[in-house]
Amino acid sequence: MRVIALSTLKTFLENDPAYADAVDPVMAWYRQVRRADWGTPAALKRDLHTASVLKDGRVVFNIAGNKYRLVVWINYSYRVVYIRFIGTHRQYDRIDAQTV
Repeated sequence: MRVIALSTLKTFLENDPAYADAVDPVMAWYRQVRRADWGTPAALKRDLHTASVLKDGRVVFNIAGNKYRLVVWINYSYRVVYIRFIGTHRQYDRIDAQTV
């Protein structure tokens, strides 16, 4: 899979030292996604059981034991993952994952 908007992850991780504990889990997620070949939401769920598949290609990943949430939009036919949001669980609760 190709990952678009890696700068979103970098900005989140670099802007606040409080998120230093997210660096390793986020990079592990990134490496796993880069190796993946998800052609359907079912293929994604086979690899990552804890991912929450929403409608219209949106997916929410739990990072670092659900301390952080990562929202992406996936174009399965082109094998592209667009990062839309990363934040703490509390920050995630204030957004709409379908529209962010």
